[in-house]
Amino acid sequence: MSSMSAAAANDSLARDFVAFSVRSGVLRFGEFKTKAGRLSPYFFNSGLFDDGAKLARLSEFYARRLLASGVAFDMLFGPAYKGITLAAGCAISLSSLGRNVPFCHNRKEAKDHGEGGLMVGAPLAGRVVIIDDVITDGASKRESVEMIRAAGAEPAAVLIAMDRMERGGRDDNLSAHSAVEDFRIQYGLPVISIATLADLMQYLQSNDDPALAAHYSRVAAYRERYGV
Repeated sequence: MSSMSAAAANDSLARDFVAFSVRSGVLRFGEFKTKAGRLSPYFFNSGLFDDGAKLARLSEFYARRLLASGVAFDMLFGPAYKGITLAAGCAISLSSLGRNVPFCHNRKEAKDHGEGGLMVGAPLAGRVVIIDDVITDGASKRESVEMIRAAGAEPAAVLIAMDRMERGGRDDNLSAHSAVEDFRIQYGLPVISIATLADLMQYLQSNDDPALAAHYSRVAAYRERYGV
């Protein structure tokens, strides 16, 4: 696939994912308080991919986005807790697409009986893709990188569902970068997202549903204030 056709495929994937997230009630509009204390006009709650059909579709988006990225990888890792389901689902979808790879996840606390330890699943080895829903402060992803390296494996990339493209910090002292950019700079790893805030805005701007299109101006104003 040429770079132009690959970009078009990724754009289509992002648009489909945003539409799917809105239909599923995972991507909502209104007024939501973020972890940083901001009032956001939209909220992405991946915990609402809460039945078999939604999870199967979500996993397919993760798998297709990872394959389209061109990143070389040998296995998947899901940080506890949300990353566990996402990594397992992505592994299943990759297998259905002809790419069977192992996966594992960590526990929050080490188990002192049975097989013991912090890790569950395949041994960490080779080039590992970390899979989660979003990057906020990046803490769980940093821990994942350290665990992977400690096992002698190589972190290859981070794969997330939605990049908010939002600067951190206080309103009077905003960071120059988003949490995704800070992570990328610190660790030198690619961060792959199925969709971004820009994709969401494009979806709203071009939507035929007046109720959805009406949210565009508030999302645009929020991005103007906090976006990168």
